[in-house]
Amino acid sequence: METRPFQFTGRIRSFRYAIAGIIRMVRCQHNAWIHTIATGVVIAAGFFFQLSGSEWCWIVLAASTVWTAEALNTAFEFLADATSPNFHPVVRNAKDVAAGAVLITAVASSVIGAIIFWPHLKGVLKQ
Repeated sequence: METRPFQFTGRIRSFRYAIAGIIRMVRCQHNAWIHTIATGVVIAAGFFFQLSGSEWCWIVLAASTVWTAEALNTAFEFLADATSPNFHPVVRNAKDVAAGAVLITAVASSVIGAIIFWPHLKGVLKQ
């Protein structure tokens, strides 16, 4: 395998490809639409409640974990569909496990969100 020298323009192209992949995921995956809305709501709530720096760190970590799991799940689905266009039970099982990983991260992120936002919501509800 031949090693190419580092090129700044090559790094710029790789960012464009990555952004194109994110856009493709959001356009074709219905769950990514839900993640987009949820991320927007959480960011707006974070600004509304004036979260601390450490609270923002947890929110960013939680949201990025869900987005990463969704992106990997989407990539896995594309590859699975390309290699096995006809139904195959093993491919179905693999896709189910990958989707389960997204669900695990979404639930964990929801718990993190509840832990962070509950004290703020309690303060607003008491007024």
